[in-house]
This record gives sequence, C-alpha cells and structure tokens, in this order.
Amino acid sequence: MNTLRLQLRFIIPLLIALAITAYVTVPLVDRLTLRWSLRDLDTRSHLIASTLDDTLVDSLAYNDLPRAEQSFARVLQDERILALGLCDRNGSLVVHTQSFPDEVKCPDPADPTSRAAHLLKLPRGSVHVTTTAVGGLVPPIGTLVLVHDVSYAEKRSEDTRKYFIGLFIGLGAMIALITMIIAQLSWRGWVAGARAILRGEGLLRPIEAPMPELRPLAHDMRMMLRELDDERRAREELSDNQWQPQRLRKLLHEELRGDEVIVVSNREPYIHEDTPDGIVVRRPASGLVTAVEPVMRACSGTWIAHGSGSADRKVVDRNDCVPVPPDKPAYKLKRVWLTEADEAGYYYGFANEGLWPLCHVAHVRPVFRIGDWERYRAVNQRFADAVVAAARTDDPVVLVQDYHFALLPKMVREKLPRATIITFWHIPWPNPESFGICPWRKELLEGMLGSTILGFHTRYHCKNFLETVDRFLEARIEHEHTTVTYGGRDTLVKSYPISIHWPTAEETAVVPPIAACRAELRERLGVAPEHCVAIGVDRFDYTKGILERVNAVERMLEKHPSMVGRFSLVQIAAPTRSSLDEYRIFRERLQARVEAVNARFGFGRYLPIHLLSSHHEPDTLVRYYRGADACVVTSLHDGMNLVSKEFIAARDDEQGVLVLSQFAGAAHELLEALIVNPYHVEETADALYRALTMPAAEQGERMRSLRYVVREYNVYRWAGRMLIDAARFRRRGRIEQRLQGGDRQ
Repeated sequence: MNTLRLQLRFIIPLLIALAITAYVTVPLVDRLTLRWSLRDLDTRSHLIASTLDDTLVDSLAYNDLPRAEQSFARVLQDERILALGLCDRNGSLVVHTQSFPDEVKCPDPADPTSRAAHLLKLPRGSVHVTTTAVGGLVPPIGTLVLVHDVSYAEKRSEDTRKYFIGLFIGLGAMIALITMIIAQLSWRGWVAGARAILRGEGLLRPIEAPMPELRPLAHDMRMMLRELDDERRAREELSDNQWQPQRLRKLLHEELRGDEVIVVSNREPYIHEDTPDGIVVRRPASGLVTAVEPVMRACSGTWIAHGSGSADRKVVDRNDCVPVPPDKPAYKLKRVWLTEADEAGYYYGFANEGLWPLCHVAHVRPVFRIGDWERYRAVNQRFADAVVAAARTDDPVVLVQDYHFALLPKMVREKLPRATIITFWHIPWPNPESFGICPWRKELLEGMLGSTILGFHTRYHCKNFLETVDRFLEARIEHEHTTVTYGGRDTLVKSYPISIHWPTAEETAVVPPIAACRAELRERLGVAPEHCVAIGVDRFDYTKGILERVNAVERMLEKHPSMVGRFSLVQIAAPTRSSLDEYRIFRERLQARVEAVNARFGFGRYLPIHLLSSHHEPDTLVRYYRGADACVVTSLHDGMNLVSKEFIAARDDEQGVLVLSQFAGAAHELLEALIVNPYHVEETADALYRALTMPAAEQGERMRSLRYVVREYNVYRWAGRMLIDAARFRRRGRIEQRLQGGDRQ
C-alpha cells in the first residue's frame, strides 16, 4: 500500500507536469515549424530571384516584357509557387502570371517596410508573399514579387502537432512504467540511489576533462566555431554601407590577422621625372592607379611595378624601393626594371597588340608573335620572383592587377602555395570564340587559375570567363557558386565593380568653388560666361570612342544651329602607346577629324572642339569636371570607366549631366546618366543636346542619385569585398589543414 501511494505521489505530479509541458510546447513547436517553412520559402525566393535577375533587368531596361513572362511560366511549374509578378521602380505591376491575387500589391518605393515578407489571408487560403529587389542597385530598378502557397506548411504543422502529442503520451507512459518498477525497490535503496544521482554519481558521472586523445579534436572544434563566428561577423560588416579607409585597415588586421598586402601592376602609382627644375613626381593617367592607390594608402604593404620614369632609378634604395606618397609615405613602391626589348615584346607587343584588342573586341585585329609571348612569359616570371622576394611570410595577400600578368598567379603559387592571390582583370573578358584566337589560350587560363579569387567588373565578364574555361580546359565548374576547380585548387570567379575614393570634407574644402571653376574654364577657352561646355577625359585609345564623340558633336551642331558659337567640347586625351601603329594612326585620324569640324563650325576665336593632347594632373581634372555642364563618356568597350565616377564625385553642387556609353561597365550602376549607344551618332547627338538643355531641377534629381551610388559603392567597398572573400578562403584552408592534422596544438 505504501509503495502504491509512493507511486501515485510521483506519477500524478509527473503526468500533470507532462500535460502542462505539452500544452505549452506543442503550440510553440507549431509556430517554429511554420517559421521554418516560411524561412525555407524565403530562401527559395532569393534563389529564384538570383536566377531570374539578369533576365528581369534586361526585360525592364529594354521593355522586353514577354521575356519575363516566359521566365515566369517556367518557374510556375513549381507547385509551391502560386504566382509571380514584376514591379517597376515606381511600384507599378508590369508583368504577372494569371494566378496573381488582386489582394497582393507592389511594395511602396517610399516605404521600406512594405518590402518585408509577410503572410496574407485570402478566401482560398493563406499565402506567403516575398519581394526581392532586381538589379542589386540602390534604388532598385524593379521588384520581383513571389506568392507561395503555404497550405503544405499548415499541413506539416498539423502533422507535427499530432506527433508531439503522441510523443508526450508515450513518454508519460514510459516514465510511469519505469517509476512503477523502481518503486518496487526498497525505499532506502531508492532514496540512496537518487542521492547518488544528484551528487553526480552513476549515470550522471561528471566529465571533468576530455580524454587526452580527444583534446586535439576539442581544440579544432573550438577554433572552427571561432572562425565561423568571424565569418558571420565579416558578413555583417559587409552589409553595412559605410566603407572608409579606417574600416578597410580594421578589416585587414582583424579578419586577415594583420597579413601583408602586395600589389603587382605594370603601371606605377608615382613616376619620378627629370626636368630642368629638378626631379618632379607625377601621377600617371590610369584608371587602375586611381582605384588601387587609395587602397594601398589604407592598407600599407608593398606595390611592385615597372619603373618607367627618367629619374626613377635615382630615388630608390639598394632594394629598388622608395616610400610613397612623397608628402606622406604610407606604403613602399618596389620598382622592376625592364629593357627596351622587354617593353617592346611584353608590353607593346603581347599585352597591347594582342590581349588588349582581343578583349575589347574593338574592331582592331589582335597580333600574336612568338617572340612577344616569350618576353611576356619572362617578364611575368621576373615580377613573380619580385613578389616572392618581397613577401615576409609564406602566406601574403597578393593583389595582381590587369592583363599584363595573366601568368603571374600560377608562378607565385608554385613558390608560395599558401598565398592568397587576388587577380583583378580591369578590362572586359571576351566570349570563348573571340578568346580562342589566342595561340596560348590554355597557358593564359592556367596562369589565371593560380588565383584564389579572380575578379571582373561585371557578371557578364565572369560568365564569359567561365564559358571560356569550360571550352578550353578540363576543369570542374560550379556555376551556382561561380567556382572553378583545376589542378586540385579552387578559384572563386566573381564580379567586383571597381570605383573611386570618395572625397572627404577636408579634401573638398580645398577645391575652388563651382563658380570659380566655371569662370576659370571659360576664361581659358576665351568664351562668354554662359557658354555651354562638355568635358571628355580619356587616353588616346581607339576603344574610348573619341572619334564617335566628335562625330556626335558635329551632328548636334547640324541639328541645332543655335548651339554654334554657344557650345564647346573640351577633349583631354593623354598620349599613350604612341609607338604602336594603331595608336599613331588613330591619333592622326582624330586630329584630322577635329580640324575638319572646327573648320566647318568655328569662327574667330571660337572652336567647337578643343583637343588637349597632354597629361593633366588629378587636381586640374577636378577643376574641369566642376566647371563643365556635362561629361561625355562614349567608350566602345570598357571594363568600368572611372572618369564617369570622378565627374560625379566632383559635382557637390548636384548639377551637371553625365552622358554614358552603354558599353562601359559603369552603365550597369549609373542608371540616372543618359545612356547611349556611341555607334549611333544620332542618338548620342540628341543625348548631348538634352544634357546641355536639361532643367536644373532634373539635373539635381539625377545627380543626387548618382552621387549616392558612387559614395556608397566606393573603392574601399570594392577592396573590402575582395579581402572579405580572401579571408573566408584563408580560414577555410586553415580549417582543412587542421582537420588533416597539419596544425595541432
């Protein structure tokens, strides 16, 4: 009797506790199950949106809505997807499937909260609505709305509820049975056993410390968890919009554990020249230098480049190094010396008569000579040796810049297998058919795949590269993760749109006011204060569309005679590669064309086109940008073109209009510019006239949007994204190494 009473005293409270637990837990599990299902739908939505992104961007940009409808029809074959809709940037539904509910609306562009995923009760049942921005820009070009049928989730929740209720009933019965068996034991023995359990004896034997053979595994697990947490924090940092030099330095020292950075490029950031007044230092006209130099100021390290200045040898130390910038040294410039034969074969020959026209598809025939190829390979090896010599550790971060060093990543990898090599290709990448022209295509691809990360400006160039690898190499390509596995190593192929340093308040304060720059520019041209001026800044290169720009000016003056005498184009064209026939011929054609247009429309001191064939310092260019009414960029094929972003950064008055070629990589970001086809002379002429006559209010609205994009997506974000991906690859490699027993402590 006492035993039965004891059983009831224990079992009844236990069953009550189980019932209360079930009453509380089952609804909680029900909600969790529904939440997990909705999270799964959100993940599927982002995957679908990522897959459709390029198609939808093209559909909105070119008003090709049937193409979007066809894509929607294919996606709708998934039985969980009820409907799809595409909204434009104004919040209007432009394309939708027949099943799209009337109750579902496009998100309000002015209300960010309207983009949140949510459940919606409809007469026919509940649906889950998710919205995803199209194009990856701010503000977005459009929004994809996906409506999911969640009836399966409700059914899953109902089944889970039944299983949990059955589990608790079974658990209660099992515990009651065990309790009845235990109660048959002597009361004293039961109490003694309970006390032993509570003291941690018997079944609850405490684990004082891991056994010796498990200690390495425990250490590895702790390190892995720590590094996974580091990666999570790095991703959170990347989602923040504020990227500045201080943050880049923090990223380098915290996420990359203070590892050294080595930059390799053909062009040096500072050139020392002999002049009658002594040695002067100047910055070359190069988009690469414009972008990478601020990054090196922030990160320090070593920049390895070809020493091309007439006084470069006079200022270096015994290791061929010189601290730069001259006024406030922040990093070390190491110069590599090349002979005239090296320059002729490696730089002028293979790089600029072969790879440059091959990649730009600019209607100039590429030239490939065996002698140029041998020089190119030898110079790449010389720079690779310089990287190895400059590295203080066996795992530096090496930033390889541009098409001059396609072979270098593999060469460095052979000497420094643990190095993190980031190669950024600053020019376009052609389709496989065009690249197949190169006789040494396999060697170039193998050299580039020595990189840990291979970056391009746009996803289109990444796609072309992956297709090229697929065509010419036996490699495994994961298109979902844009990863190439070749020779037992992985290479991440990803787009990193390059940008510029956004001027700080201190830098802006020393620049002359807009009014002063306008007056100075017009005084230099000898024209009236109200004279309209457009600016073009390029190197003398056939890919920049300068000749097409001149033709557009001529056509604009033909169509609008009132602009004759009231408009001038200032075309700054820095000399480059003048020893090559194609460049010399192009320069002669351009000068002849400018003279013809000036002879036709010029009179007195007035010239419609001012061709300034000389190098201009960055400070001078800023004055031109601030003094002009418009900036014209008509590249026939360009990787990014940073002139467009420099013009935007200079216009703190939020005025001025950018006319931008659709074939420049910047056109994918700067959507508020006047986008033109430079081959279409009529279209470019009309866009130029519209830019010169655009109301100030519209200029301000467009320029504010452009300045937001360039400010937020600056060069430090560009470098930060690559370094964060590099940190992830380094952590993964170290984890794999420890799991293989290579880093036990």
